[in-house]
Amino acid sequence: QVQLVESGGGLVQAGGSLRLSCVASGRTFSSYAMGWFRQAPGKEREFVAAISSSDRTSYADTVKGRFTISRDNAKNTVYLQMNSLKPEDTAVYYCARYNDATYGRVDYGMDYWGKGTLVTVSS
Repeated sequence: QVQLVESGGGLVQAGGSLRLSCVASGRTFSSYAMGWFRQAPGKEREFVAAISSSDRTSYADTVKGRFTISRDNAKNTVYLQMNSLKPEDTAVYYCARYNDATYGRVDYGMDYWGKGTLVTVSS
């Protein structure tokens, strides 16, 4: 059983930055692709960013150029650096593990999820 624990959420003004972290339990973190997703109030959960075991990255068009996903395998941690935040980025952000070293469809193949961390961007 893998546990994912997110942190780093909070309240920030528009234009500001936050860095989210997700720590994974277990010894095989480096072998799996990881992703970030978010769910805004009243909306469905959506893909934000993903990173493969070989550091290939993908981003949703809405965050491309503003968000950066990275990983530190020595710390079993995946990060999401969020810059130039907008009110529409307000959501609960979830970390997820893909069930393979890489991903095809970014919204498919996740086998473990964290409980989420709330990001609120004020205007």
